[in-house]
Amino acid sequence: MRTPKEQCVLITGAGRGIGKRLALGFASAGYRVGLLARSQPELDLARLEIEHGGGTALAIRADVRDYEQVSRAVECLRQAFGGVDVLIAAAAVQGPIGPLWENDPRLWAEAIQANLVGVMHACHAVLPQMIARRSGKIVVLSGGGSAYARPNFTAYAASKTAVVRLAEVLAEEVRDHNVQVNCMAPGGTYSHMTDEILHAGALAGAKEIQDAERIRLTGGTPPEKQIQLALFLASERSNHISGKFLHVNDDWKRLENENMHPEVFTLRRLQRV
Repeated sequence: MRTPKEQCVLITGAGRGIGKRLALGFASAGYRVGLLARSQPELDLARLEIEHGGGTALAIRADVRDYEQVSRAVECLRQAFGGVDVLIAAAAVQGPIGPLWENDPRLWAEAIQANLVGVMHACHAVLPQMIARRSGKIVVLSGGGSAYARPNFTAYAASKTAVVRLAEVLAEEVRDHNVQVNCMAPGGTYSHMTDEILHAGALAGAKEIQDAERIRLTGGTPPEKQIQLALFLASERSNHISGKFLHVNDDWKRLENENMHPEVFTLRRLQRV
């Protein structure tokens, strides 16, 4: 069994928000971390925080919407750390807020490009080496609207629902190569997206504003819960779990030693059959 210190995790969207929290968590667990984001200052700060904590990280500025940039980043990690063992696809944008007919179609399409096509780019770049090695883990972050209707956030909700189905389908394609692909719902947590909702005001809707205010006050889902689930899905303890859609509040710990019905914890969210 390979230890975390022998493995490299690539985290997209690692400069801030949930992506950065997961990067810090994986570094604390001993993984060598590849940090990928668009902002060089945010990347540099995340790398410094990891290194000050005794971890190892490589910061690579790249836009997930550009496949060549993502591919070059994966090659850099191959040269530095021997390859990518785990991919955490966390990069995402909120997209336009408000009723669809009032959205800028260009901004709507840009959100799909970042949130869906960006995940495809990252998966496409790391899969050849995972398949050749017959070992790999991919964890895709979903988000609000992927398991329920979310008015005024059509671009975000549609793209996050799509990545759940992408993970389910991809899991079947690579199952015989011993690569596991799962989707993780991290729960509501304070980030720059929270502030975007609050700044949007009435365009976001009363419920979204109320939820965002609560998250701003409480911080939302504790990072520890997100890190624990991500580490589990990245470990050999979850080798029998693939094509699943797990929320941090699900009773996922029992899955380590339990066989599941094929449709449980999928986009259909069937908890019992």
